[in-house]
Amino acid sequence: MAIFQSNPSKNEKVAQSQGILNIIGQGTRINGDLISNGDFRVDGAIEGSVKVGQRLVIGGTGKILGNIEADSATVAGHIKGNVTVKNVLELKPSAKIDGDIITNKMVIEAGAQFNGRCTMNVAVSVPPTAPAGPTQ
Repeated sequence: MAIFQSNPSKNEKVAQSQGILNIIGQGTRINGDLISNGDFRVDGAIEGSVKVGQRLVIGGTGKILGNIEADSATVAGHIKGNVTVKNVLELKPSAKIDGDIITNKMVIEAGAQFNGRCTMNVAVSVPPTAPAGPTQ
């Protein structure tokens, strides 16, 4: 099998994304949007939106300033932005989220901080819209 392919098959793309673990280590800072099809762990800092196709883990030293979208997520660090998680969002005791959350299921451990609105059991594929004003 060649190392570089111009057009891998669909099955190969799925197999490649399932075993990928990407890490932003402590002391690393990224300015810009991040997109990954595989799993992702953040122990450093990201300023920008983060889209992860599978599992996102934000370690105790991890900080994200921007909106997050993921299939599932575990947070022990700090997020300042809105969080959209398709399946389960887990907040560890050291987690701090300043922003709105949309998720199917959520686990909040004692000590975790969450400042914002939370919407659960809704289709999370569509970004939230501004609340409608009073009708006349």
